[in-house]
Amino acid sequence: MNDLELGAMPRTHGKAGGVSSALAFILHFTHRPFCRSLNKTKDGVRGMGKRKDLTERERYAIEAYRNDKKSVREIADLLGRHYQTIYREIRRGTVEMLDSELRTYKKYCADTGQAKADLNKAEKGREPKVGNDLAFIRFVEKMILEERYSPEAVLLHIKKNGLKFKTEVCLNTLYNYVDKGLFLNVTNKHLPVKSKRKKRNMRKISKISKNNIKGRSIEDRAKEIMERNDFGHWEMDTVVGCQGGNKDCLLVLTERKTRYEYIFKIPDKSQCSVVKVLDDLERTYGAENFVKTFKTITMDNGTEFLDMIGVERSALVRDQKRTIAYYCHPYCSFERGSNENQNKMIRRHIEKGADIAVYSDEEVKRVETWMNDYPRPMFGGLSSREMLEKEIA
Repeated sequence: MNDLELGAMPRTHGKAGGVSSALAFILHFTHRPFCRSLNKTKDGVRGMGKRKDLTERERYAIEAYRNDKKSVREIADLLGRHYQTIYREIRRGTVEMLDSELRTYKKYCADTGQAKADLNKAEKGREPKVGNDLAFIRFVEKMILEERYSPEAVLLHIKKNGLKFKTEVCLNTLYNYVDKGLFLNVTNKHLPVKSKRKKRNMRKISKISKNNIKGRSIEDRAKEIMERNDFGHWEMDTVVGCQGGNKDCLLVLTERKTRYEYIFKIPDKSQCSVVKVLDDLERTYGAENFVKTFKTITMDNGTEFLDMIGVERSALVRDQKRTIAYYCHPYCSFERGSNENQNKMIRRHIEKGADIAVYSDEEVKRVETWMNDYPRPMFGGLSSREMLEKEIA
């Protein structure tokens, strides 16, 4: 009888419904062993030891005894609880119901009492540390909403610049505060991608691009470049805007070691536009410095990058190469992982599908500056610009 599973008991509804009298009888004997070690007082029966919270079984017993017209003190005596505990539980779990003639009446419901108890337990704990630090809250909201920083970047920025607040929290705590809605203006929709990564389906990589047979494969690139220990190896890609509109797009170059970024607005995805940007960049650096800075450039097999000769040849020195071009395997964007991650950062400012033509060159350069000054967890909070300065020092 002590192994009775209450969840399997049938429940009837109506004015005389609820847990049956037979069940009350069973519950009575189920709880009788507990009554032997009770300490009685003039106010009633006090609970045993450290048993404080009512259990789900006890709540069903209360409902059964109430249906049996037992008084609160009788229930308290049967369950080994203080009568005020029973009073509070009945008040908390009482709901308004309708009988068969659609008349309302009030009745204690164990399910309601248990649900409210579970909710209260979930909300227990210390008050959030951030609650009394308005300056910290406003700073975090400003950095996320206006500066497009992630929570991790905000904490790195605070540490790097020696900013002092009443509150010091770790990254997980800050994310939990956002989840719980403790920030008035910041929700998860304002954060960069926050989701579990989907496992990539492994498939055989096609080693040859049919539209770029003459291109130099990434397989020929020195294996040491994968380690990111040497400065001067870049990845190049284009970021497109809305389809069917203007042809304007962005040409982006990402340095693999420092993650330093160049963003150029170009009028179309043509080979001429790509080569022209590289020519202008070489003139800015000078032929000698360009060769040292842009040792290799790795691209995908898009039609705008197929002019390998134009990408490699110097615009300043006749019959001399300014860089070495490599092409990824078809449909393997992960071979330009730095590029792809940087493109996600660009999308925080220029949303996918936006008309890039409406963004001025100055606005594009502001995005570039923001990215190069962004605190990077992989660099211990340093920015790409600071990492670049270390390389050229």
